[in-house]
Amino acid sequence: MDFSEIFRFAAALAFILGLIGVCAVLARRLGLVPGATPVGGQRRLGIVEVKAVDAKHRLLLIRRDGKEHLILTGGEHPLLIEAGIDAPAPIETEQAAPAQMALPSHVVQFQRIVEFIKERRA
Repeated sequence: MDFSEIFRFAAALAFILGLIGVCAVLARRLGLVPGATPVGGQRRLGIVEVKAVDAKHRLLLIRRDGKEHLILTGGEHPLLIEAGIDAPAPIETEQAAPAQMALPSHVVQFQRIVEFIKERRA
């Protein structure tokens, strides 16, 4: 095997992997992947909270289109306890500050550098 054959093999492999990646991105954007939301789409269904009642039963609070539903699972059949609960309003900006504390350290450090540069320019 000489260098040209190795180079052709590597180039063909890179081309095939690139095609697979392009197909995966297109499938996700077109909504062909089950369970994935299209890019820019908004999730309509989600589990808000799960609480264990005992070793067998669980309470699920599920949000669908701005409404919440309370379901008891673990028996023979799931039991709908309450349906159509209005979802709480979005978190206010005052309460959003603790969420910023959970940012990765490199993001916080970058924000500090940007603030420092802005102060130096002023």
